[in-house]
Amino acid sequence: MTIRTFVYLAAVASLFAVVASAHAEDVSIFQATLAETGQKSGEVSTEQMRRILADGSAIVLDTRTRAEFDAGHIPDARILDVAPGAQVAAVLQLVSGDKAKALVLYCNGPYCRASRRLADRLIGVGFGNVRRYQLGIPVWRALGGPTAVELSGFMRVFGHDKTAVFFDARSADEFAKGSLPDAQSAPVEDVISGKLKKMALPEDDFNRRIVLFGRDATQSRQLAEVLSKRPWHNVAYFAGTYEALAAAVRAK
Repeated sequence: MTIRTFVYLAAVASLFAVVASAHAEDVSIFQATLAETGQKSGEVSTEQMRRILADGSAIVLDTRTRAEFDAGHIPDARILDVAPGAQVAAVLQLVSGDKAKALVLYCNGPYCRASRRLADRLIGVGFGNVRRYQLGIPVWRALGGPTAVELSGFMRVFGHDKTAVFFDARSADEFAKGSLPDAQSAPVEDVISGKLKKMALPEDDFNRRIVLFGRDATQSRQLAEVLSKRPWHNVAYFAGTYEALAAAVRAK
């Protein structure tokens, strides 16, 4: 079994858990949580998480490692990037000592304990508004949530995953002047308007990695939002500029 297949099966198992929870509570899958008992911190649903990101009503913390964060994270999430023993101090610094600040933590899905552990520690030192998106990055991605990739994560994929497909969201004119090796042109304006009727998306494996980049993060995220309504569920966009990406590829 390949690592990718294992990750895919883990995501499917997580999604089944969410579906079962939603059915039991008679709510939509986007409103479901794990409904865990005996936890010190509450949970937020995918619907609530989307709303929090839209209105900025809480600081979203990715409790995973830097490498995991760089490989794909929920947009606008923060990474603490410190050893586990220093996380509480890092959060205190992030919120300027305001323990009433609203926080939402997430990690690698229902069975990941990183967000639970940090939430418990924060509550233990007096933080009063700590919740978890315990469904985590696998369910976020499976339900069409956009996923951002940082430069180091992009370069790891670009250098090692020969099955990955890369799309350039810039205009056709910009693409004609130069792009990344083997990238395909998918001007986001043409995709949205319908002028580009069909992207060369892989139809042999809907779990193949699809990585988007553009003039900047806003443009590539636009394309990611379009693809979130399509059945490919391993889609990420580069959270930076094309110039930075092209320079990194040239220097490789």
